Amino acid sequence: MNLDLENGWHVLPIDGDTGTAYMGINNNEKLFLKRNTSPFLAALSIEEITPRLVWTKRMTSGDTLTAQEWMDGRCLKRKEMTSESVSALLYRVHHSQLLRRMLRQVGGSVLTPRELLNQYFRGLPADLRHNPLLKNVANRLRTTQPYFERSNYEVCHGDLNHKNWLLSEENRLYLVDWESAIIADPAYDLSMLICQYVPRQDWEKWLVRYYQNSQEVATDDLRMRINWYSLSCLLLLIKEKHQRGRFHEMNQDIIKLSEVLEQQQYI
Repeated sequence: MNLDLENGWHVLPIDGDTGTAYMGINNNEKLFLKRNTSPFLAALSIEEITPRLVWTKRMTSGDTLTAQEWMDGRCLKRKEMTSESVSALLYRVHHSQLLRRMLRQVGGSVLTPRELLNQYFRGLPADLRHNPLLKNVANRLRTTQPYFERSNYEVCHGDLNHKNWLLSEENRLYLVDWESAIIADPAYDLSMLICQYVPRQDWEKWLVRYYQNSQEVATDDLRMRINWYSLSCLLLLIKEKHQRGRFHEMNQDIIKLSEVLEQQQYI
């Protein structure tokens, strides 16, 4: 693989990726290489959210190649997503002025509740569109869209799958794969994480942990927004599982949607 590197470098594609990520090896040095990563990566590196950015270069093809410090480690397991280190790192992401300023500068998109619903309805298969439960939830969400000042929107990762959390051998936690980064209500990220990984009865405990190193506390307005986004998140997960043909997982998410809806009296 020719990435315009100096002689001595061996480049290996990373399995399972989309063809833009590589491991670069030169003697005892290893780097994580990626083509056409957003310039937003520099801010993430400064904030130590991702592994350190070593260099960026323009290739003769016109592509941009970035090199990050290679981290030996592993992805988090599902049961580890409720840990204090996860909530603490996510709080840092949501409250970093540098990240918000830089993502705006590079043209980061803004996600509103209306656009989130549009994503669900866009190309929705007929069997999901006519499912009584899904139809009822979607219609209710459309009439109860939460209001939150756009000036209070923050950087959201947008894909908080447990596989995007990297725990290094030195026990440092990083959040990687920022291709879905957006500017949105932080409740969007929070709902995505707790809806997938935190039992409903433990949501309040998790929110206390999220705020434990600050002077803030979870407000009733935040809880209502999380409830709204959690239902919309489940709708999108159901649609995604349907598109991938993972119907058993889809049915599990439909059951979860019914349970979450039953526990939310405000909607």
